[in-house]
Amino acid sequence: MSFTKTEFHQTPAGKIAYRKTGGKSGKVGIVWCGGLRSDMMGGKATELHQAAMGADRSYLRFDYTGHGESDVAFEDTTIADWKRDAILAIDELIDGPVILVGSSMGGWTSLLATMERPERVKGLVLIAPAPDFTEKLMWVDFSDEIKNQIETQGFWMRPSEYEDDYPITKALIDAGRRLQITDNPIDLNNIPVRIIQGVLDDAVPWTYAQRLVGIISSEDVSFHLVKDGDHRMSRPQDVAHIIHTVLTLADQLDVSVSA
Repeated sequence: MSFTKTEFHQTPAGKIAYRKTGGKSGKVGIVWCGGLRSDMMGGKATELHQAAMGADRSYLRFDYTGHGESDVAFEDTTIADWKRDAILAIDELIDGPVILVGSSMGGWTSLLATMERPERVKGLVLIAPAPDFTEKLMWVDFSDEIKNQIETQGFWMRPSEYEDDYPITKALIDAGRRLQITDNPIDLNNIPVRIIQGVLDDAVPWTYAQRLVGIISSEDVSFHLVKDGDHRMSRPQDVAHIIHTVLTLADQLDVSVSA
């Protein structure tokens, strides 16, 4: 297990890439769940990995199928595949109780995985979480022309300021509709949840993330709003706050898990 070595794990759909390190027995582990079109080599995932190692905690970061170094083309995958990847990562790539740290779309996969594995997931840290984004943040904002193109041609190429244009497929939209979770209370077995959100986020409105506070069933939910924070939350002070939040929650959970 190496901080610098990428390994691969076979899934029903293809191989996913991952990096992990072990930690001290009895300590809650940490799993990073990245956002749409992101990969495990990003700054937040890497710096949190370094911090986890310094705290003697096991840490896992991975690329969903269709992302990063994992195989399968992005356009051939959907949120259903990424949910499966997150659950598989918990089941097969890390042992013991864990905290899931979900960024943007990773907030959705983290929530879905937690609902499926309540016995393993003991805490959540959500950064600009975007559950149901395909329907409630994308589709609702698309023009009739874009919607028609997706329905008739099967995809639309979405412009990106960070990378090349990428396809939004009808399969992605349809899968997102089937896996919506924000129209009803989200039962998380009363685990603690920490939400970090920027006011200047142009992808996930802060009011969208704030709504999760009301629909998550847990009594221990906190919402931290960063007035000058954007969607990426990658400034040094943002990353430092994320790391502090994750490790503080992990310390809290060590006591309750071992009790």
